[in-house]
Amino acid sequence: MRLGIIGGTAMMVLAGEEFDADHVDEVVADTIHGPVPMTCMTLPDGHELIFVSRHHGEDGIVTPPHCIEHRANMKALACADVQAILAICSVGTIPVDFPPGSVGFATQFIDFSSKPYSYHNKIAEFTSMTAPFDPEINAQLAEILGKLQPDLKLERTYWLTHGPHFESTAEINAIEKLGGEVVGMTMPRECKLAAELKIPYAAILIASNWAAGREPGDQTKDLNHNEVSATAEYYLGPVLQCIKTLAMTNISPYPEPDYGEEC
Repeated sequence: MRLGIIGGTAMMVLAGEEFDADHVDEVVADTIHGPVPMTCMTLPDGHELIFVSRHHGEDGIVTPPHCIEHRANMKALACADVQAILAICSVGTIPVDFPPGSVGFATQFIDFSSKPYSYHNKIAEFTSMTAPFDPEINAQLAEILGKLQPDLKLERTYWLTHGPHFESTAEINAIEKLGGEVVGMTMPRECKLAAELKIPYAAILIASNWAAGREPGDQTKDLNHNEVSATAEYYLGPVLQCIKTLAMTNISPYPEPDYGEEC
């Protein structure tokens, strides 16, 4: 198994501490959409983990969500011949039955943003997104996370917001009425590109904070990025368990990947 993992910098640091890798390489993939640094780990059993920091930037600068070149990130993983991609996503949570500290996975997303990402900008290609996330991986996530959180509804719908601003209370109220359960600024764009590349994709959702206006006892509380990030890092334990299990699993092969433009 060669598993691609895309998440925050803290995810890669923690993974490096948790996995007893036989070999670790730090490489930079040069794609036509820009360079992508990757951490490549070979585990003792021969399985491989390929990590990409979603917000990587030059000289350690964190790229803001609305400026991420998702095509570069996903193309780098595709050209590393990963068999599947697991996204780690910190999200704001809306429903009371998915409080901060909960870890679930995405089964649907809603993207009403106006910034499309595609590899098909010259010739019209239309990709089905009826079931955007790989059912085989999601079934394994359900089994793993269900044992750790037996009373939690794990399956959630992700609403893509523009970023880099957090949402207003009125926006969160509207999002809930339209079916959104958690909010974030990145993931569906990756999912669509993975579908174009024909790579199985799944997304773990870490509820790091209450969405705007949903903090119990203080509905006017401001959201703070540093607090949100620190909270997400604290709940990475279940995520690592998922990675360890998936890394030893053979995912059913998809059709031959369609890389589009050359790697």
